[in-house]
Amino acid sequence: MNAPDHSAAPFDFDCIIDRRGMPGEKWGRYAGRDVLPLWVADMDFAAPPAVIEALRRRLDHGVFGYTDAWPSLEQAVAEGLQRDHGWTIEPDWLVWLPGVVTGFNLACLLAGEPGDGVLTAAPVYPPFLSAPANTGRVLQRCELVLRDGRWQWDWEALERAADARSRMLLLCSPHNPVGRVFDTDELRRLADFAERRDLLICADEIHCGLVLDEERPHRPIAALDEATARRTITLMAPSKTWNIPALYCAFAVIPDAALRRRYRHAMRGLIPHANVLGMVATEAAYRDGGPWRAALLDYLRGNRARVLEAVAAMPGLATTSPEATYLAWIDCRGLMAERGIDDPAAFFEAAGVGLSDGRPFGAPGWLRLNFGCPRATLDEALRRMAAAVA
Repeated sequence: MNAPDHSAAPFDFDCIIDRRGMPGEKWGRYAGRDVLPLWVADMDFAAPPAVIEALRRRLDHGVFGYTDAWPSLEQAVAEGLQRDHGWTIEPDWLVWLPGVVTGFNLACLLAGEPGDGVLTAAPVYPPFLSAPANTGRVLQRCELVLRDGRWQWDWEALERAADARSRMLLLCSPHNPVGRVFDTDELRRLADFAERRDLLICADEIHCGLVLDEERPHRPIAALDEATARRTITLMAPSKTWNIPALYCAFAVIPDAALRRRYRHAMRGLIPHANVLGMVATEAAYRDGGPWRAALLDYLRGNRARVLEAVAAMPGLATTSPEATYLAWIDCRGLMAERGIDDPAAFFEAAGVGLSDGRPFGAPGWLRLNFGCPRATLDEALRRMAAAVA
């Protein structure tokens, strides 16, 4: 059966889908309250038609027995990584997982022994900061720095954070929450740092399909060269790009056979299989979801422009333009100082907008705003924020 042609299909990202009556983390947090949720990183858009149709066909089969990944699924992922990121992989490099957070917690088990160090750079997605301790490792943290309106690595701070017990670099690329797409020179410097110190690299690249700046394509760090690939566990998933996080399907790309065996061994008895419907959706997303993703990125660029314009006009707030993701990282410290506010998340929640508090990211005084929503929702949220700070 041939796959449907969605190349000319209209995609209505302005459509408001009522999620309040459906159990869910994003809207459920503010059940019964007039608060617009722009916090957790899922979007308020329906999944691509190609994905929904593939799920319907699988549901019609009616049997949901134990299932391993199948060749056309692996081929779709391999072709997608080559097409979108210029990265040639072998299907046997893939290790299927229920999620990326599971994947990097598991990677920490391979980082030496209990008491050894795992390096990362903050601010960062909160599970990065807790994963080392979950496996008896020690978090070694440096800070990204904001220079000339762009978040950058502090190379001296990275060197200071490392020591003789460092065993792994835990990398978020593209970066959540600051939205950076790291360029080849930055990735090369990180790879050289890891080689010099003999570190594993675990790269969470879940936002790689959401690059908004077309002149800054995402490059997987493992694609730099064979030496870097041998020490790298790359984690990806269709969940952010095609908005299917609750289908619980992700994958690790591990080119080195010995490292891949160690990773699979660490999974035994602990990590469940990926969801079969998630795997069906993954194949459909990588094979047929390109037109929907292109339309989504255009829509998100428009939303980004709205956020940047609105925040620039709000006294006490500042932000930078995210190069990838649908997340804006907002500095509220000026507002806090001017108005005597000690909890900006609570301040905006009282005004009817739910944002992610920067403290769990390692950055008190900052907020993360999710602009992956219809324009009417975003415009109303920005209006409420502007009224609150006026």
